[in-house]
Order: sequence, then structure tokens, then C-alpha cells
Amino acid sequence: MGLKRQGGSYLLIGGLQWLLDWAVMVALSHAGLPVRNANVVGRICGALLGFWLNGRFTFGDDARGPGRVQLQRFVVMWVVMTVLSTWAIGHIDDYLGRHWAWLAKPLVEVALGALGFVISRQWVYRR
Repeated sequence: MGLKRQGGSYLLIGGLQWLLDWAVMVALSHAGLPVRNANVVGRICGALLGFWLNGRFTFGDDARGPGRVQLQRFVVMWVVMTVLSTWAIGHIDDYLGRHWAWLAKPLVEVALGALGFVISRQWVYRR
């Protein structure tokens, strides 16, 4: 699959992931869970959706979907990205408040998503 098609697929799946991630983070933090914790839970929900969809449709080269090696690489990438996301969202919450953290999350995730695309294409889903 070419870069243009992969990019389009990654954006579509990433949009679905982001909606799920953001909705869970906002709902849980609105219900009283600290923003940092809600962010991690939201990212877990998005990751569960995105790993398989991206492995199968965006970066998959056969009908098998992602395997154990791809899962291990994905987990490493996800942990690093989640630490960065949670650090940024947490600091925004600390200094500007929860509502600004809710508004800033899309921007943080877009920046991390661009980096995630390159890492996924070049390392995570490589066989």
C-alpha cells in the first residue's frame, strides 16, 4: 500500500481512535476521575481499537493482521506516547484547568499522531 493510501487510512482510523479516546477522557474526568488517569483510560480505549484496525487495514500486507512482534512494538510505542500525552495534558490541567485540558487534548494527540504514523510505518507494523 502506498504512502498516500496509508496516510488516508491512518487518518480515518486515527479519527475514530481520537473520538473514542477524547470522549472517554472527558466523560471520566467530568465524573471526577483526575485528568491524568482519565487520559490514560481514554488512550487505552483508543489503542484497543486502533492497533488491530491499523495493523489489518493501514499497514497490513496480507490477510493475517498484526502478530505478536507488532503487538510488542506497539505497546512500547504506546507507552512512550501515553507518557508524553499524559504529561502534556496533566500540565495543562494543572496550570489552566480541566476545560483547557479537554480543549488541548486534540492538539496534543494530532502532534503525537503524526509521530505515531512514522513510527508505525517504519517500525511497529514491519514484518
